[in-house]
Amino acid sequence: MRRILIILTFVLTCTVSAQEVTWLSWNEAYELSQTDENPKKIFVDVYTDWCGWCKKMDKDTFQNPEVAEYMKANFYMVKLDAEGKEDITYDGKTFKFIPSGRRGYHELAAALLQGKMSYPTVVFLDEEFKMLSPVPGYQKVDPFMEIARYFGDNIYKEKDWKTYSGIGK
Repeated sequence: MRRILIILTFVLTCTVSAQEVTWLSWNEAYELSQTDENPKKIFVDVYTDWCGWCKKMDKDTFQNPEVAEYMKANFYMVKLDAEGKEDITYDGKTFKFIPSGRRGYHELAAALLQGKMSYPTVVFLDEEFKMLSPVPGYQKVDPFMEIARYFGDNIYKEKDWKTYSGIGK
């Protein structure tokens, strides 16, 4: 009996921890949005390889089972390297890597971040790839889920952020 409980506990632990985010490229998310009968909103994690807070958010926030499950159900999740060298063609425009300063930047990242190149920044887009909001900075699980639900559950269509989040009360 004890052995069965140990095996059952192990299986449940593996099942819970196996809930991981499936990251897509921009082009993969766009393709899915065009072919799915019920397209999802788009979530873009704009990061750099050298960003420690980006890595911490990957580990602590995106790997959280509640976050992974909710995001998987409501968003196409895109990882976008803000210093990526690959061209991305979208909506008739080709976004390129721009060598500038010490590292350079990708034009699509600059467009999504509205020129404010800070990392990590996540960006929420609607089903038609229209900007809902960039959200700069490291986000712990609870604040992240509050923001994700605001967009994912379409609360933003009925309430402004201050009313929803209770800011200013």
